Amino acid sequence: MPGIKDVARRANVSVGTVSRVLAKNETVNPELREIVETAIRELNFRPNGLARGLRRSRSDMIGLVIPDITNPFFAELAKHVEAIASAAGFSVLLSVSNDDPQRERTQVESLLNSFPTGIIVVPTHRPSAGPWTSDVATVVLDRPFADYPLISVDHYGGAGLAARHLLDLGHRRIGYIAGPADTPVSRQRLAGFRDTLAAGGVTPLVVEGQFDYASGETLGRALLDRPAAKRPTAIATASDQQAIGLLRVVNDLGLAVPGDLSIVGFDDISLASLVTPRLTTVRQPLDAIAARAVAAVTGAGAIPAAPELQPAMLVVRHSTGPVA
Repeated sequence: MPGIKDVARRANVSVGTVSRVLAKNETVNPELREIVETAIRELNFRPNGLARGLRRSRSDMIGLVIPDITNPFFAELAKHVEAIASAAGFSVLLSVSNDDPQRERTQVESLLNSFPTGIIVVPTHRPSAGPWTSDVATVVLDRPFADYPLISVDHYGGAGLAARHLLDLGHRRIGYIAGPADTPVSRQRLAGFRDTLAAGGVTPLVVEGQFDYASGETLGRALLDRPAAKRPTAIATASDQQAIGLLRVVNDLGLAVPGDLSIVGFDDISLASLVTPRLTTVRQPLDAIAARAVAAVTGAGAIPAAPELQPAMLVVRHSTGPVA
């Protein structure tokens, strides 16, 4: 690849002049600027963003660390972050921690060695290896970690929306498939769901698992494998993946949705509107969360001084209906 010295030789100018042209320094003579820009085009020269960053101790890059790229929620979040950062003139370097706290720490430290403008982290839900030391702007998303600024959806309020929806439809025998009890996200969603139902005089039947499809299928079968008079008429889940797994077991049992069972998910991943029936769910505003995070770490917006919670929204589709 041609370098800045090659451009200087082609234009018959100094390296400093080329640097000033690249920096859009207005002191460069217009005719000289045109000569340099012609040489840049002829050589197909591309400035090295990292090298520029090293000279000013930052690159035009944002680090993003997520726990699981196979999880549709995190994949969609990464897509939004990349699109918003690109529009602002930043590239995104993605790392996946595989929900391993030591790997997470190693990847963050590796990103810091690239002099990023900022770092966005979705922390693992396992016990942490501890915070890292850096003056790079950092925010965490979805779940708290150490003292880093948090940007997240209102998990408690969002689960409350799902509970209120089922109560309004007349359901009183209600099940709930929770996520792992050791995760703050799962605890907040379960608390919001329980508290809203309690205000309506209802106690849900709760089972606990992972946020994945398999848990939805296995735990859904446990909730539904009982006489019809004691079976829940509605089940809410802590994730859309669980809800989609639940849909599968409902089909295996020959039940109708929403005729025999209403189902509500959480997240509104893209699959939620593609499955049959289309899934009623609680939407996380991923575009707003990603935009706020990118603005915070690039200096376009303020770093949150306290946890910043975006409101959730109930999206009613075809998987919920009045109790039979």
